[in-house]
Amino acid sequence: MFKPRFAITNPILRYIGVIEGAKEVIDYAVMVPAWEAKFKEEARVRTVHFGTRIEGNELNYSQAKRVMEGEEVLARGRDIQEVINYRNVLEYIDKLGERYGLSGPGGGAARYTEVWLKKIHQLITEKILEKGKTGEYRTTRVVVKNSQTGEVSFRPPLPVEIKVQIEEFFDWLNSDEGKAVHPILRAGITHYELARIHPFVDGNGRVARAVALLVLLREDYDVKRFFSIEEYFDKNAEEYYGALQAVSKKRGDLTPWLEFFTKALGIELTKIKERVRSLSIDFRWRDRLGRQIALSERQIKLIEHLTDNDKLFMKDGRKVLPMVSDDTILRDIKDLMKKGVLKKRGSTKAAYYVMKK
Repeated sequence: MFKPRFAITNPILRYIGVIEGAKEVIDYAVMVPAWEAKFKEEARVRTVHFGTRIEGNELNYSQAKRVMEGEEVLARGRDIQEVINYRNVLEYIDKLGERYGLSGPGGGAARYTEVWLKKIHQLITEKILEKGKTGEYRTTRVVVKNSQTGEVSFRPPLPVEIKVQIEEFFDWLNSDEGKAVHPILRAGITHYELARIHPFVDGNGRVARAVALLVLLREDYDVKRFFSIEEYFDKNAEEYYGALQAVSKKRGDLTPWLEFFTKALGIELTKIKERVRSLSIDFRWRDRLGRQIALSERQIKLIEHLTDNDKLFMKDGRKVLPMVSDDTILRDIKDLMKKGVLKKRGSTKAAYYVMKK
């Protein structure tokens, strides 16, 4: 019977506190719809790009973004297919999260299943592995080697052990005991255990990260889908793999890995929190207005100017919106005043606008 061993250390507690604080700010901020869409798309591209790059994909960020948008890119066919596949995986787990999340129509009580796991692998390896190996557990032994030294760093379970160990893991994940564990730690445990079992011949890292993300999405830690923990993993690859390997060195104690996992998520969400704060109208306005404020792209640019400056003069508006007439700028400003966002000070040519307190 699978039962994860770990200690709740001060670093884990500290980073979960950071995550909870960032989540509250992000969820509570009065984000305009245009920025929500932009943040989600940016996070999606970063997740796909860095989630495949850590496995050796050679596309840069711009190329990955263009591939995801359906544009042609001159690059190795496998690299392009990996990006397409991971994009499809994110769409699949988004659907599972929406349907079976805490607030979804299917409810959060739906069990995690091997069917979901195999479907994720099938999507990840589509047109990369031959058909008999996509979405199917491996039937051969494999080893994990250090890419630089060639030294064997890990020996996953034998093929005959895979199904039993996967079933035991999912039994724990779906059990009352498993559900009593904090969702962030559940996601971290999921990532490690799937990487350890290494159930497929290829794509195990991407599978482990995708299923861990699914746990976060289903269990109310989607944080508006603004984050990409894969970026931190890729930029700190040595620490990432070191934290995974540290568990076997400690005879299965997950503590060092969970310390790294919570730190990675905490750092990523803190970055997003600061971006949200800089671009969003003061989150206390939600209590005052009781609604989000829908702004046009031009109005967003004017508000952005005011996040870095105390005042907005007409000459500033012209610099921010150089291709727009004075009449249009004034209409946008008046609309912002009508919505209770700005107020006017001074008169005639000396007039300027400030954020309404």
